[in-house]
Amino acid sequence: MESQAHITPLTLAPDRRQSETALAIARGTARLLRSLGFSSLSELPLPSGRRADLVALNARNEIWIVEIKSSLEDLRADHKWQDYRAHCDRLFFAFTQDLPCEMFPAGTGLIVADAYGAHMHCGAPEHRLAAPTRKLMTVTFAMTAARRISRLADPQGHAEF
Repeated sequence: MESQAHITPLTLAPDRRQSETALAIARGTARLLRSLGFSSLSELPLPSGRRADLVALNARNEIWIVEIKSSLEDLRADHKWQDYRAHCDRLFFAFTQDLPCEMFPAGTGLIVADAYGAHMHCGAPEHRLAAPTRKLMTVTFAMTAARRISRLADPQGHAEF
């Protein structure tokens, strides 16, 4: 008979790279994505070597990337976001306040979020991925999700890889 003394919660601990503001934005944005029929993963390693803040995948195999910005300074200082476009059908920025859509780079959308939810302030244009890139991203998403679930279910049983 199994002991019920220790049950592992199915939540990921923050990796301490994100600010409290960024974590709140990610939480609210993930809720919005879920309401739109997407599953999302945070801090997903991309084939290019970059790491996306949020990557979302839906049943139609659409892939969205959301880059989280905790301040205007963070937005102005970031030039790596252009690398994410090669890995998604739509690219968004998530922010804490309504800002003019023109402040954000052309070809991106804006999601306004807090810890409790989010809304799409400006939609992002679609730029469909090539089939080989879509397959690679879908497999990367699935394998990362499976590893994270395994680690949550058995934290001492899996080494990092």
